[in-house]
Amino acid sequence: MIKKEHIFGHELLLDCYGCKKGACGDLDHCYSFLDKLVDAINMRKQAPPQIFRTDHKLYPDKAGLSGWVPLVESSIVIHTLSKHNFISIDIYTCGKLDPKRAVALVKKYFGPQKIEKQYLKRGRHYYIH
Repeated sequence: MIKKEHIFGHELLLDCYGCKKGACGDLDHCYSFLDKLVDAINMRKQAPPQIFRTDHKLYPDKAGLSGWVPLVESSIVIHTLSKHNFISIDIYTCGKLDPKRAVALVKKYFGPQKIEKQYLKRGRHYYIH
């Protein structure tokens, strides 16, 4: 008999390189991405996305945006570095997650030349205790 694995959560980490010019610094575009991603992966928002611009004068190497959307199932976080057309995205959920749907929306919104993906199973022992 095969024992079913009980996992508490799933986390998808995406590092996106060579994103289309201007997308990493476009506040409205990144807000829209966070808002649309929630529906694309069948999650539910606890509140609207929040997104902030990093002060490019104080932190020239970190100029870009940081944002998140709180989910009933956990959260989605985005960080961009405009100068390098780089975006990192973390999607964490205690529900089910279809990575293909998330990646498809990332490609549509940001057109990265390369995406590094990591998929983690979280809380492997949560249901044992």
